[in-house]
Amino acid sequence: MTNFDFLKKEPKFKDFADVAMSAEKILPLDCAASVLSCRRAMEFAVKWMYSVDSSLVMPWDERLVSLMNTDEFRDIVDADILKRMEFIRKTGNFAAHAGKQVKKEQAELCLQNLYIFLDFVAYCYADHYTESTYDPRLLLEKSPEPVAETETDLKLEELIKENAALKEELTARREEQQQTYVPKPLDISEYKTRKIYIDSMLQDAGWIKGQNWLNEYKVQGMPNKSEVGYADYVLLGDDGQILAVIEAKKTCVDVSKGRQQAKLYADLIEQKQGRRPVVFLTNGFEVRICDYQYPERKIAAIYSKRDLEKLFNLRKMHSSLSKISIDKNIAGRYYQEAAIKAVCDSLDIRNRRKALLVMATGSGKTRTVIALCKVLLEQGWVRNILFLADRNSLVTQAKRSFVNLLPDLSVTNLCEEKGNYTAHCVFSTYQTMINCIDAIRDENGKLFTCGHFDLVICDEAHRSIYNKYKDIFNYFDAPLVGLTATPKDQIDKNTYEIFELENGVPTYGYELDQAVKDGYLVDFMSVETTLKFIQNGIVYDELSEEDKQAYEDTFENENGEVPDSIGSAALNDWIFNEDTIKEVLHVLMTNGLKIDYGNKIGKSIIFAKNHRHAEKIYEVFGKEYPHLVGYAKVIDNYLNYAQSAIDEFSDPKKLPQIAISVDMLDTGIDVPEVLNLVFFKKVMSKAKFWQMIGRGTRLCPGLLDGEDKKKFYIFDFCGNFEFFRMNKGRATANMIALQGAIFQLEFEIVYKLQGAAYQTERLIAYRKSLVKHMTTKVQELNRENFAVRQHLKYVDIYAVPDNYQVLTYEDTLAVRDELAPLIEPENDDAKALRFDALIYGIELAHLIGKKYGRARKDLLKKVSALSNISNIPEIMMQAELIDQILHTGYLENAGIDEFEHIRENLRNLMKYIPDVEKIIYNTNFDDEILSMEWRDSELENDDLKNYKAKAEYYVCQHQDNEVISKLKTNIPLTEKDMKVLENILWSELGTKQDYESEYGEKPLGEFVREIVGLDMNAAKAAFSQYLNDTDLDSRQIYFVNQIVEYIVHNGMLKDLSVLQEAPFTDQGSIVDIFTDLNVWIGIRKTIDQINANALAA
Repeated sequence: MTNFDFLKKEPKFKDFADVAMSAEKILPLDCAASVLSCRRAMEFAVKWMYSVDSSLVMPWDERLVSLMNTDEFRDIVDADILKRMEFIRKTGNFAAHAGKQVKKEQAELCLQNLYIFLDFVAYCYADHYTESTYDPRLLLEKSPEPVAETETDLKLEELIKENAALKEELTARREEQQQTYVPKPLDISEYKTRKIYIDSMLQDAGWIKGQNWLNEYKVQGMPNKSEVGYADYVLLGDDGQILAVIEAKKTCVDVSKGRQQAKLYADLIEQKQGRRPVVFLTNGFEVRICDYQYPERKIAAIYSKRDLEKLFNLRKMHSSLSKISIDKNIAGRYYQEAAIKAVCDSLDIRNRRKALLVMATGSGKTRTVIALCKVLLEQGWVRNILFLADRNSLVTQAKRSFVNLLPDLSVTNLCEEKGNYTAHCVFSTYQTMINCIDAIRDENGKLFTCGHFDLVICDEAHRSIYNKYKDIFNYFDAPLVGLTATPKDQIDKNTYEIFELENGVPTYGYELDQAVKDGYLVDFMSVETTLKFIQNGIVYDELSEEDKQAYEDTFENENGEVPDSIGSAALNDWIFNEDTIKEVLHVLMTNGLKIDYGNKIGKSIIFAKNHRHAEKIYEVFGKEYPHLVGYAKVIDNYLNYAQSAIDEFSDPKKLPQIAISVDMLDTGIDVPEVLNLVFFKKVMSKAKFWQMIGRGTRLCPGLLDGEDKKKFYIFDFCGNFEFFRMNKGRATANMIALQGAIFQLEFEIVYKLQGAAYQTERLIAYRKSLVKHMTTKVQELNRENFAVRQHLKYVDIYAVPDNYQVLTYEDTLAVRDELAPLIEPENDDAKALRFDALIYGIELAHLIGKKYGRARKDLLKKVSALSNISNIPEIMMQAELIDQILHTGYLENAGIDEFEHIRENLRNLMKYIPDVEKIIYNTNFDDEILSMEWRDSELENDDLKNYKAKAEYYVCQHQDNEVISKLKTNIPLTEKDMKVLENILWSELGTKQDYESEYGEKPLGEFVREIVGLDMNAAKAAFSQYLNDTDLDSRQIYFVNQIVEYIVHNGMLKDLSVLQEAPFTDQGSIVDIFTDLNVWIGIRKTIDQINANALAA
């Protein structure tokens, strides 16, 4: 018996029932196989849904991630179920590709999540649904048994054919059943004290009880015997009208019941006051909002009064984003307009609250987003805008651009200005905004409430939306637009996933390759140079006799020994070899692009490994080129007034020509004059590498003695290009602070110590001590802090020792994501805390049967360091333990008791281990160039992504073209005209295949006419006999005028069903208006002729 036996009752579920059952049966034998079967069963079920539900439209491919991320699928499947499905998908991918062991708890959670998803499928599509619950005991009762082979793949195309007859019936059933489905949230908890939390939330938002916040508000007309209901809370505006209804419930299950109850309250209040209130659903910890614009969603807190009043005011001014006017003086390039339209389409037509623009560095991301803001302000979609970046320089640069291009918009930079908090456009770093959220208040209370901003712009989104900063995005309930040149596609840290997009498919993308092809950015040439020491290190036997002597004098140790070689990693870290630096500078100064008729090296950036390295480069440059005073300067975080140095480098009329940078100039500076980049360090992140390349891509007319900048050079001395050609490169680690890491380790140890093998007196006491420490840390959290308030449910659970009694694997995931990042630092020695983390890591590895060789080596190194300073009395007292660790098999035979004994006795001794500062060696051994290769950029190009934007932009910009002008003025086209259009659309801008991929079989003339519309005078001329006919009455003339306006705007009128809608029906239907049908038939012929004129005769 399995949890999935219910699926066998429905023959139509045969495609995934057996796979789901086998996933449970195989669990005792192979956890990874169980997870893979879970994923396969889920994939089969999703494909089956697409085959039977006509609401689901096939995406461009049949990959599971694509099927799960369509708008239609997300509309059907509950958000919590989607989270569960994502867990199965990712764990399945991990099991298939990562080559690591899957934990039993992960497999069990996959089975539970699969059950809930398939239960939803059964609820929506089964002939006879019987409610049941997942029973984890069935997993315990199961003994290993052989599992029959199941289908390894399921072709969607075949499924669609097989289930064609079921589509209509099952779609109708799902549409009916879906309305009453009760979601099974990820965590169902009950709290009697919920009202305390809700009241606290309202007070924090500035609501005043009894004044603009009423409890138990009586609502007449409810469908019950008394016809009376009582809304838990209503919130009032200054005019006394109800702004919002709050329905408060005890449990997550009750919230779904409360949803319908709140809807009825809102319906009745709307009938009474003429305006529909916003609905909030809450259990005191989670808050959801129904604002009737976007789907119901989770938010951080209940809106303040001014947030709600602003929402209603914006709603009055709100106009469609389908036909917008973009300021071409701000963003006039075709891809900028296309990006703005894509975001507007996402916000309006597709009803999505998140958009990601992936645009190459230098392509005008800031200008694009400024023009977007102007559109949204003019269309009444936004009033308050927040622009976030992770560096002061980016904030300053963005604010400067906004001020220049939108001078009437009130702006403030929170990093520099104090007091101007009410500006409509706020610029800030993440850390500054975190500090301001709780601190900034005015006479009405907190200013930066969760509904304060109507749009949040996140610059360099690929590196800013993780870790501690993600709470800002969870806090502000506003549409989010992310800007980046280099998105990261990683399992745990995926930019696209944060923006709820399919991996690799941003809202709009404009890559460097396309920008170079279009002539908006500059291509590069790489000069890949191999230096002997950087490639191989310094090998004693390969040095000259003179250098060997210097090597011995420099590196001989106290025992008279000399190392055979020094690895390349030491170079520019603690060994600085002058000749290596000379070789690099010589290559740059000899081969670099120059200005002033070859007399001056162009603006150049040298990316150095660290500050010492940068200073050494500066020193060697001074020795080698003493006549070039002021040409080079170090610009890094050690420099006071660094921004002024950046400004000097950015000025083409000022020195320096060469900026030697450590991190500071890697991203975010705009110097079009840069002609040379020098990579004198290894870059492990591909995202960062392309950001650094972006420093040279900007256009610069007339730079090279009157000639435009056509290329820039990249001098790579550290093998970066080769490294990334091999598809290497690591993701930036998703780091957590030390105190959070310790808390997470303690929690996982406590979870593992529940096992029967660990129920000894000492380990039970140890577990209790860990629980006591963790509950203390949770209780210390400031509940008023905005980040803590978003996780109060978990704070209150884990502040109570009893809730640690029975922990699940799901609890460890919740603590990792929700609680560990909030933990405050200990008031303790940092070295002792790092030792705690080391030993806890070893203990956890021991509990899960994992090897801990690197941690063991680190432990031995620290203990050995203690043995070297045994003259200190406190260390002398632990001499026996130190000797056991270093000279016996103590560690090999150690268990949790022994490791904890080590931690308790040695942690406070760590402070005595001296910080050993590396000895810095300056050498001048002869280095040599092994090879130098000049290579073109090899940029990839994907024309199809931008064909649509380019084609539409071309037509808009060339309305004076003879053929396009004919289409606009209603002059019939000839075959010759069609050849001209084919040449433009199928040759100059792309291929016929590109066109058909975007527009299918649509005639070329129709495509152009729909873009340019029809000239008003031409349209009136076509209908002149009706507009000038005195026999037509006012209603008929009104109707004809509406047709004229429609065709002027849309170019054609092919779908006559629009004539049955407003404004055509404002004065009656066609039958009512045209009693003489001959008149209507004549008008219809005119419409057909206008349409026909867009096609070749």
